[in-house]
Amino acid sequence: MLHTAAKKKTSAPKAKVKTVIKLPKKSGDKIAIGAPVPDFSLPATRIGTVSRASLKGKPFVFYFYPKDNTSGCTAEACDFRDNMAVLNKLGATVIGVSKDNLKSHENFAKKFGLTFPLASDEDGKVCDRFSVWIKKSMYGRSYMGIERATFLIDAKGIIRAIWHKVSVTGHVAEVKKALATL
Repeated sequence: MLHTAAKKKTSAPKAKVKTVIKLPKKSGDKIAIGAPVPDFSLPATRIGTVSRASLKGKPFVFYFYPKDNTSGCTAEACDFRDNMAVLNKLGATVIGVSKDNLKSHENFAKKFGLTFPLASDEDGKVCDRFSVWIKKSMYGRSYMGIERATFLIDAKGIIRAIWHKVSVTGHVAEVKKALATL
C-alpha cells in the first residue's frame, strides 16, 4: 500500500549502515575473491607462528596441501621453492598449510630444502575457515581431506585470487602471473 501522507520530521540522526561481508563458518561455504582473508594463527616452521596480523601490509600466497612427503605435495612445494626468488621479488611471502604436525613439516622442509614456512593446522580449524576441508573419494571410498587450493592475498588482506582443485603442473606460474598484477 502506498502512503502519500507526509511524515513528521524528527531530529534524531540516521543510523549509518555498515556493509558486512559474511565469512564462512563451516565446510562447504566458499570464501570469495574480494573478501577479507579469514583470521588465522598457526604454528609454523622457520618463523614460529604465522598469522593474518603478522602478514599485514604485504601480499602473501597461502597454499593448502594434503600431506607432507607425498608425490603431488612434494612437487608443488619444490616448485614454490624453485620460484622463490621471483616470488620474493614480487613482494610475496609463501606459506604452505597442511594438517601435519610441526615435526613432520620440519623433516619435509629439511629433506627438500624448502625455504618458506610450513604451517600446521592439526585441528583443521583454518582449513575449515578457508573451505578446503572437503569430502573426497578414492577407490570407491569416501573420506574427509584437504583440497589442494591456493589463495593470493594482497597487502590490505583482501583475497585477490583463488585456485581450487589445483593441478600441480604449471600452478606456480599461474600464481606468479596473478601476483604480478597486484
